[in-house]
Amino acid sequence: MDPFFSPYAIFAAVLGYALGSIPFGLLLTRAAGLGDVRNIGSGNIGATNVLRTGNRKLAALTLLCDVLKGAVAVLVGYRIGALGGVAILASLLAGLGAFLGHLFPVWLGFKGGKGVATYIGVLLGAYWPGAILFCAVWLGMAFLTRYSSLSALIASVVTPVGLFFAGEVPAAVLTALMTALLLWKHRANIRRLSAGEEPKIGAKA
Repeated sequence: MDPFFSPYAIFAAVLGYALGSIPFGLLLTRAAGLGDVRNIGSGNIGATNVLRTGNRKLAALTLLCDVLKGAVAVLVGYRIGALGGVAILASLLAGLGAFLGHLFPVWLGFKGGKGVATYIGVLLGAYWPGAILFCAVWLGMAFLTRYSSLSALIASVVTPVGLFFAGEVPAAVLTALMTALLLWKHRANIRRLSAGEEPKIGAKA
């Protein structure tokens, strides 16, 4: 049987999607009595938009939860896949599923977040040095450019290349797929960057 059609791998991917599709930003802001986060700012459910409510602690909690759901999906996927001898494949599919779930949650009409936090979480679970690489590049570029979105985009392009040269080919393929999706989800940011209209870190909206 082709490993991709292993019931263990398929179940891991589906479970990963279910975990990734939990809209923590929406749930936490509603629980805090701040209404629907989709009605403010960019309209997405990620930590950056939650920050626009003025509640930094809630934004930090959203960021943490979005990271953790990616990491947990990979780790649980590995355990499930190990039962059928497809541990690595199942863990990577679960991570991809979590990322897709965050970007396109079925519960919200497939309109989710932009995926940066969950991207980092998947990296943490699949190959934690890759997460460090991503964060280091993001911090360096943010210091140089003061653009959060540009820093994330550059980090997402550098990371799969770094993983490939480190010999982590499966993780490199996974992150390359996620990078393509991340670039697509940030297409509005890319247009604003090209037009010189993207706000810098710390700038007033």
